[in-house]
Amino acid sequence: MIIEFRNTKLLLLLLLFFPSCSSIEIFKEKTEFAPYKEYKSFVITNKEIGHRGFNDAYLDAVVSEQLQYLLEEQGLKYERDSPDLVIRYTSNEDMRQKEVYNNRYPMWGGRVWDPWMYDPRFINQQNMVSTQNYQLMQIMVDFIDPKNEKILMQLTAVSEVTNPKDKNKKALKSIEKIAQTYKSHMIPTNK
Repeated sequence: MIIEFRNTKLLLLLLLFFPSCSSIEIFKEKTEFAPYKEYKSFVITNKEIGHRGFNDAYLDAVVSEQLQYLLEEQGLKYERDSPDLVIRYTSNEDMRQKEVYNNRYPMWGGRVWDPWMYDPRFINQQNMVSTQNYQLMQIMVDFIDPKNEKILMQLTAVSEVTNPKDKNKKALKSIEKIAQTYKSHMIPTNK
């Protein structure tokens, strides 16, 4: 009996946690050449020329600082004058709508008879579909080799945002995933 209760608690925690999570997908869109050396320094052009990648100035500053921090944590040095790698980023934020299908029988499925199935909220309701507004947020980061004047790679993080608090968290998580993808791209470097 105790084991079943513990499993039930775990199941409830998982059910509460997973619906609140939504994925961030990373796409490696453009690679003009394979890395031919280990890059040691970088500059973020958005920061240097004052070009905002986001409509929100605060979010733009936070993303810029987070990107710099994550790359410095990987061993790269921020250098304005003659960097090995030039980085620029931009975002695309589109408002969209999607259809949400409300389950008429949330816990019991479509059983033929269930004494607890009656719910007065669903009397005479034919349409159980509603629309939900959300924002599709795309963050594009270009890693450019200034010596070759070619793009080492272009990474795009795509996620759905439903509220402003969620937007800041998703932007930071997207930048973190982009930095991880950059690191994994650079590991197979042949010197």
